[in-house]
Amino acid sequence: EDPELNINHPYYDVARHGIIQLAGDDNSGRKVITFSCCRMPPSHQLNHTRLLEYLKYTLDQYVENDYTVVYFHYGLKSLNKPSLKWLQTAYKEFDRKYVSKIIWFTLSCSNSVLPSIIFKSLLTISFSFLRYKKNLKALYVVHPTNFIKILWNIFKPLISHKFGKKITYLNYLSDLREHLKYDQLNIPQEVIRHDENLRGKQKGKLPPVVKVPPPRPPLPTQQFGVSLQYIKDKNKGELIPPVMKETVSYLKRKGLQVEGLFRRSASIQTIKDVQKLYNQGKLSSYHCQELPQPLLTFDCYDHILGITSVESSLRVTRCKQIIRGLPEHNYIVLKYLICFLHMVSQESIYNRMTASSLACVFGLNLIWPSKGTASLSALVPLNLFTELLIDFYTNIFNSRTVPGE
Repeated sequence: EDPELNINHPYYDVARHGIIQLAGDDNSGRKVITFSCCRMPPSHQLNHTRLLEYLKYTLDQYVENDYTVVYFHYGLKSLNKPSLKWLQTAYKEFDRKYVSKIIWFTLSCSNSVLPSIIFKSLLTISFSFLRYKKNLKALYVVHPTNFIKILWNIFKPLISHKFGKKITYLNYLSDLREHLKYDQLNIPQEVIRHDENLRGKQKGKLPPVVKVPPPRPPLPTQQFGVSLQYIKDKNKGELIPPVMKETVSYLKRKGLQVEGLFRRSASIQTIKDVQKLYNQGKLSSYHCQELPQPLLTFDCYDHILGITSVESSLRVTRCKQIIRGLPEHNYIVLKYLICFLHMVSQESIYNRMTASSLACVFGLNLIWPSKGTASLSALVPLNLFTELLIDFYTNIFNSRTVPGE
């Protein structure tokens, strides 16, 4: 069970199974959501109506931004598959922003007793909606069955070529390393054992342990994966990372009224190429999530998770208390960033990025747990805390003055 999941969670009975989880980032910085079939209990032990409600509750918090899905197919059996009636209800209640999830269940029921014509109709509806869903950037199907592959080829003409390129079949877990940060995934042990068995059957032995080379010392011009102090020391004592200052300056001039600012991610290859240039000192850039410790520091994580238990009228005061305890350098950089995001939110009539939208994008880049990744149950307090910082920027940050700011 998720250690951050409180028994008072409105969908504790469903969420405690860990079927859906937030699992770090892919190689382009988009959040990864995993779906593990093996964690679905037998149908008589899981209220599928509640499962549907929990899916909507969860996805509402995240899928407005670009994201990636990893679907672990192993473990889906006739014992835990959703019923046809449940599928029909799901199709009625889910709109376009949810439909990327429904395809999992449709494919999962492909070898069940669904009448052929009903199954084909459901799948056709899924694909026709998915053609218009842009926020899902990649869907990795791990350990697919032959039937799923055959079925995909049959219905391939019904969907756009662009969406078809988003779906990737991966026969082994190791194939995920090419696409995302594998170590951040919380992969069920059943799936790991199944993967080992598949490799053992293929090679007649278990796969060798992959040796990770030791980390290299950072370059003097390094911008990613180093601390604020390192950047400061290498930039003549500047408190605000120069590249952050340059980026904010540019966006103030040309980006404040751009619709969907921060909502779309660049291509993976573009990000890799630009990061390489940054670290070589040929360009400048900055990304909060590349810091060894989050801008809000690990010490603040548990305090921020408790923001939802604070009375509404006292939450801004609580934010002040948490922010006041930050190291001076972190506080200055955070204030600089939130000041800019507050400015962006003031132009939301043009850019459509309210404080709430910005919080969904930046919340998990400002704070994450010291071990593992933030769970889906942590999204609500993390996003709420970030939204309060942006909405009440002046009130929260006027209570502390830092020398040299």
